[in-house]
Amino acid sequence: MTMANQLHIYYGNPTSGMTDGTETSSGTELSPISVTLDASQSEAKAVKCAVRCDTGYYIEGNTTITKIGTNAAKWKVAEDNSYADAAAALANATWLDSISLANVVDVNTIFWVKAMSDSTETPQNDTSVDLQAEGLVVAEA
Repeated sequence: MTMANQLHIYYGNPTSGMTDGTETSSGTELSPISVTLDASQSEAKAVKCAVRCDTGYYIEGNTTITKIGTNAAKWKVAEDNSYADAAAALANATWLDSISLANVVDVNTIFWVKAMSDSTETPQNDTSVDLQAEGLVVAEA
């Protein structure tokens, strides 16, 4: 029997403890987290994201958020510290290659992603990077 994925990532300014946000696509690229950067400026932008389970499920232990792909080094992830906005997250977050989040349930647990460019890049539409959320999904009793 095949089970559907009960763990999802959201973007679009999700609210901590709520069930809002836009679900990212899972391999279809129909609803990606999209960032436009000016490579000549060696820019960085942050996007507020969330992870949550479907109703009736939770993660036992921690949930790992990481990124994979050809240009994964140009992306970082950070835990939320109740940052007011993307500028505050960019300035104050601890940006890592992966993070571990506790207590992921059926409401939003907020985290941040950062995309970066550098002046050596040519203009491109890069779709090579994927975010992954991994954890042991358990049905509520």
